[in-house]
Amino acid sequence: MSSPGRILALDVGDRRIGLAITDALGLTAQPLFTVHRTTLRADLKSVARFLRQHSVSTVVVGNPLHMDGSPSPQAAKALAFAAALREAHPTLSHHLLDERLTTRDAHALLDSAGYVPRETGRSARLDRKDIIDQVAATLLLEAFLTTLRAPLLPDPDG
Repeated sequence: MSSPGRILALDVGDRRIGLAITDALGLTAQPLFTVHRTTLRADLKSVARFLRQHSVSTVVVGNPLHMDGSPSPQAAKALAFAAALREAHPTLSHHLLDERLTTRDAHALLDSAGYVPRETGRSARLDRKDIIDQVAATLLLEAFLTTLRAPLLPDPDG
């Protein structure tokens, strides 16, 4: 029996794209990589490499909305990237998911875990940003996986 393919989540920013992927069974999410953005074409090519390497069947792109649910300026950029990705890979299943607070939650998670960058200075700050983007993508993917899971127990009111 073949697996249905993995799910890849993208936290798309102006300078970086954090990637997270499910395990082979599609049960857990883990950080994968951070793509440092250059041009749309190069960014799509980088993401395409991960799609092929990991047999991805579903892509989830974070949609950074304002707290009131309205689209932010960054949401328009994420939607444009998602549209370009959909056009380049029309056979994949594509989803947008509200990603409000994922970056804030990623910072809090790393702080509570006592994460300290390997080096000091500018490179340490950049290293933390890469990790933050990957963790934000992982949180996005975990939220998506939660929407896919059926409840374990029947609803007592249903």
